[in-house]
Amino acid sequence: MIRVYYMLTKPGIIFGNIITTAAGFLLASQGHLNLLLFLATLGGLSFIIASASVFNNYIDRHIDGKMARTKNRPFVKGIISVPLALLFAVVLVVAGFAILALYTNLVAAFIALAGFFIYVVVYSLWKSHSIYATFVGSIAGAVPPVVGYCAVSGRMDVGALILFAIIILWQMPHFFSIAIYRFDDYAAASIPVLPVKRGMRVTKIHMLLYIIAFLIVAQMLTLFGYTGYFYLTIATLLGLAWLFLCIKGFNSSNEKV
Repeated sequence: MIRVYYMLTKPGIIFGNIITTAAGFLLASQGHLNLLLFLATLGGLSFIIASASVFNNYIDRHIDGKMARTKNRPFVKGIISVPLALLFAVVLVVAGFAILALYTNLVAAFIALAGFFIYVVVYSLWKSHSIYATFVGSIAGAVPPVVGYCAVSGRMDVGALILFAIIILWQMPHFFSIAIYRFDDYAAASIPVLPVKRGMRVTKIHMLLYIIAFLIVAQMLTLFGYTGYFYLTIATLLGLAWLFLCIKGFNSSNEKV
C-alpha cells in the first residue's frame, strides 16, 4: 500500500521539476551554495508537487480510465481509499508550504502555492474543455525554477521572469510532441489537445514558433548579465539543434488529421 501512495505522487514528475528548481537556485546563488537552504527548497517544493500530483490523479480518474497508458492508476482501479488519499495530499501541501515558509522565505512559499493552485484547480479542471489548458499547465510547470531562484534572492526580478519564460517556451513543444505521440489516447479520452482539435501540421507550426521564441528568450540570461558566454554558446547550439529537428518533422508522414 505504501508503494501505491508513492506512485500517486508521480515521482518522475517530482524529479523533473526538482532539476529545474535546482537550476533556478544555483543561478541565483552565483556560486555561493547554502546547502541547508538548498535542501529545504527541494524538500518543501517536492511535497507540494507530490500533493498536486495526488489531487490531479483524483481529478483525472475518469479520463485516465479511457487511456491505455493511465488505465491502471490506483484511483481508476479502485485500489485506494479516496478520503485517505486526499488527506495524504492535504498533509503534503501543508507540510511543503510550512517548510518553504520557515526555511526559505514567504515569496518562494507563496509562488509555490500559486503554482499548486494553477495546476490542481485551473489546469486539471480545464484540460478536458480547452486546448489552452496546455498553456496553463506550462505556467504551473514553470514555477519550480522561480521558487528555487526566489528561495535565494527573496524577490521576483528580471532573472526570475526570464527563467519563467524559458521553461514555458520549452514545455509547449514538449507537450505538443507528447500529444502527437499519444494522439489515440487523447482522442479516445476526448481531451482537446492541439493535434486532436487542429491537426498535426498546425501543431508543428506552433512547435516551430515556440522553439524560435525559446531560442530568443534563452539568450536573455546572458544579455542581462546572469550567465556567461559558455551558457550562451551551449543554449544556442542546443536550441538550433532542436529547431532543426522540428523543421525536419514537417516531412514526417504521421498526418492523422
